[in-house]
Amino acid sequence: MSSKNSKIRVGISCGDPNGIGLEALADAFRDERTLASIVPVVFAPRALVERAFENIAWGEVGDASEARPGQINVLDFEAAEFTHQPGEATQQAGAVAMESLQRAVGHLAKTAVDVLVTAPINKDTIRQAGFSFPGHTEYLASEAGVDEVLMLLCCDGLRIGMVTGHVALKDVSAQLTPDRIVAKLRLMNDSLIRDFGIPTPRIAVLGLNPHAGDNGMMGDEEKRILAPALDKAKAEGIEAMGPYAADGFFGSGAFKHFDGVLAMYHDQGLAPFKALSFGRGVNFTAGLPVVRTSPDHGTGFDIAGQGKAQGASIREAIRLACDVRKHRLEHREFAGNPLEIAPPKPEYRGRGRG
Repeated sequence: MSSKNSKIRVGISCGDPNGIGLEALADAFRDERTLASIVPVVFAPRALVERAFENIAWGEVGDASEARPGQINVLDFEAAEFTHQPGEATQQAGAVAMESLQRAVGHLAKTAVDVLVTAPINKDTIRQAGFSFPGHTEYLASEAGVDEVLMLLCCDGLRIGMVTGHVALKDVSAQLTPDRIVAKLRLMNDSLIRDFGIPTPRIAVLGLNPHAGDNGMMGDEEKRILAPALDKAKAEGIEAMGPYAADGFFGSGAFKHFDGVLAMYHDQGLAPFKALSFGRGVNFTAGLPVVRTSPDHGTGFDIAGQGKAQGASIREAIRLACDVRKHRLEHREFAGNPLEIAPPKPEYRGRGRG
């Protein structure tokens, strides 16, 4: 494990090898500044790395503890049954993605790396290979022994979390309860304080229905579920407001006045986020005892192997993972010495509100 002032060891899983994960990573590291404050450790078969990291400094190591600054450190593993087919969804590619992820998480668990950045997987092919979770988030929660986590999409001052994640739209309403919404608000509030350095976060809560139900004319979930949840959260000292109609909330720019936004379902949060983040978005898993981020794009099968992959999102994922780790160390230090805490800098809250 790196000390507070040393370069951060960043473990990186390769994702689906027939996708753009390693290509995007290579593009990110062509900017030499990406290596300035980190020691990257990539978990991937050597043959894939040789192809993706042409003209980029990298070296093979036997263990993350041997990783050296100034290069991409690669932990090779056997993938004899895999044939590289850019843009193709295959079970063998899913097996490589699963092996990379499991090795990276193992090193994270034993603190051989400080943070984890996960390249995109194909949920179908990794499931065919024996992966029994809907995605990275659920797997990491299980490995960490955590019951509740929050998918938090981040770009600059915009941070959007979802109450429900990878579930069918028809099932969303049945999964919403006041207790579940309050649990997500607690996670978001705690993460904004501990992971982002925002001392008193302001959180907006979106309604489920069009126009936030329009006083019950288009659904009663806002009155029956969201209102009691907001009351309970406020009683706990969480500065949560809403419910807001999602279209007007984003269309008017109201999101700029909040440090976090809680959406009710996947696309309610992801659609505006991706439109506003311009390819630089990051998926952060709040509520884990470890730090994990990923780029907000998918496997990119349609452009894989064509030299079109951009590294902006995975570069931002690396940066955010390092920032979160630093904030956690500072929060732990300040919590242990409460009388030494300096007043919060004005720019912290300003960044959250644009």
